[in-house]
Amino acid sequence: MSAVPFETTQDDFLGGKLSICQPKVGYRAAMDPVLLAAAAPALRRGRVLDVGAGVGTAGLCYLARVPGPELVALELLPELAALAERNVAANGMDDRVTVVRGDLSQHRCGHVVPNSFDLVITNPPYMPGEAASPSPNAIRQTANVESHVPLAQWLDFCLKMLKQKGTLVIVQRADRLDDILAALHGRAGEVTVIPLWPKPGREAKRVLVRARKAVKGPARMTAGLTLHTDSERYTKKTTAILMHGASLEEALEIS
Repeated sequence: MSAVPFETTQDDFLGGKLSICQPKVGYRAAMDPVLLAAAAPALRRGRVLDVGAGVGTAGLCYLARVPGPELVALELLPELAALAERNVAANGMDDRVTVVRGDLSQHRCGHVVPNSFDLVITNPPYMPGEAASPSPNAIRQTANVESHVPLAQWLDFCLKMLKQKGTLVIVQRADRLDDILAALHGRAGEVTVIPLWPKPGREAKRVLVRARKAVKGPARMTAGLTLHTDSERYTKKTTAILMHGASLEEALEIS
C-alpha cells in the first residue's frame, strides 16, 4: 500500500460505521459526499463509478448502505488514490471496490470504459478556474477548482460511462445548476433537482441532481432537504443520513 507525503487523520462517518483516512490539511470530506451517496438509487447488482473519488468517502458510504453492486473509484491525484485504497481495505471492501488512478480527460482509464456503469456518482470541483483564487495547497486546489476539465466536460465523461438508462447523481453548488442542466440537455431526462437548504428560510448553497441517460421525462424540483435547525444543529432528516446511513428518500419521510 502506497505511503502519502502528508499528515492524515482518521475520521468516522455514518456514526462510526466507516473509518476514513484523509489529509489533515487541504480538502477534507465532510457532508457533501455522504449526501451524494444517500441520493443515489439502491441497485440490487451492477457497477457503480465514483468520478473524482478523492479518498473514497462517497463510494464507501454508498456501499455501506447498498450491499449488491461493485464500485470503481476514479481519482486523479495519486496521493488521494492511495488513501482511497487504504480506506477500502480498512473498511473490508476489497472484494467490491477497484481504485483507479486516472485522468478523466483521457476518456479511458483501465477499468473505466464507456457504456459500462449502471450508476455514476460525482462531486466535481465547485469553482470555475477563472472565478477562484489559487490555493497554496495542491490537493485543495485540485478538489475545489476546475483545472483542465471544465464542468461540461466532466459531466460529458460521466454520461459516456453510463449504460443506456443508467443514473447520474451529482452534488454541486446551486449557482451552477444552469451549467448542469445545459450539460444534461438532450442526453438525460427525468432530471430531479434536490435543493440543500442550510437552515429554514435560507437560500440553497448546494443542490443534488439526479438524471437518467437517454431517458425522456420531465424535470422536477423537490422540496429538498434542510440541513440545520435555527440553533445550528442537524435536523432529524440530516442526522438520519449522516449518522445512520439512511437514504435520502428514507430521511425525507421522517417527521
